[in-house]
Amino acid sequence: MCGDLVNRGPENLETLRFLKSLGKRCVSVLGNHDLHLLAIAMGGHNLKRHDTIDDILDAPDRETLLKWLRKRPLLHYCPKLDTAMVHAGIPPIWDLSKALRRSAEVEAMLQSDEHLSFFADHMYGNLPAVWSKDLRGWPRLRMITNYFTRMRFCNAEGRLDLGTKSGPGTQPEGYAPWFEFPNQLGKTEVVFGHWAALMGETRHKRIHALDTGCVWGSALTCMDIESGERFSVDPD
Repeated sequence: MCGDLVNRGPENLETLRFLKSLGKRCVSVLGNHDLHLLAIAMGGHNLKRHDTIDDILDAPDRETLLKWLRKRPLLHYCPKLDTAMVHAGIPPIWDLSKALRRSAEVEAMLQSDEHLSFFADHMYGNLPAVWSKDLRGWPRLRMITNYFTRMRFCNAEGRLDLGTKSGPGTQPEGYAPWFEFPNQLGKTEVVFGHWAALMGETRHKRIHALDTGCVWGSALTCMDIESGERFSVDPD
């Protein structure tokens, strides 16, 4: 699962319960809406008008479900299939090894007592806008989180434009979809969601966008990673 397991749709509680019940058969990464749910639950943010996660927040097993969700990674890599899965993308300035190390930094924090402070005071924000190895503390963790869960457009140096949320062609000059820049991933394939406006198209053989606009009433899509075959179902 490419993340955003919850919000903007019905049966959020049933979805989390089902995926958790699958145990190790379900591999999922965290999306920005999953992190938003955790932040609200930890008292770090208020519900937005279009949020649909009240059923989880009011559930008797909410703490069990939220603990399970908090243990999901930001980036998952399968060596056997040489495939990485992430919610939003992998910045072109990182190779796979660096991306996995950066992901592990945030995951370690989420499993520590510091996660309460992160969700309450430090997760939200668009700055810093570009990676530097000199970043430390909360700005460093926020930068990593924004790359993996919110990125759409960036420039060649990895500077993010988080204000533009439409499809390619709407971005400022010098910016492009993150997957348009030469990357350091070699033959590794990448599967991601997040960007509904792409409608599942990247035009890149090894970069697979699976969000086909279900949030807007279009299809929900999954992919057989071994064959590359896609399957879509109408939300109705």
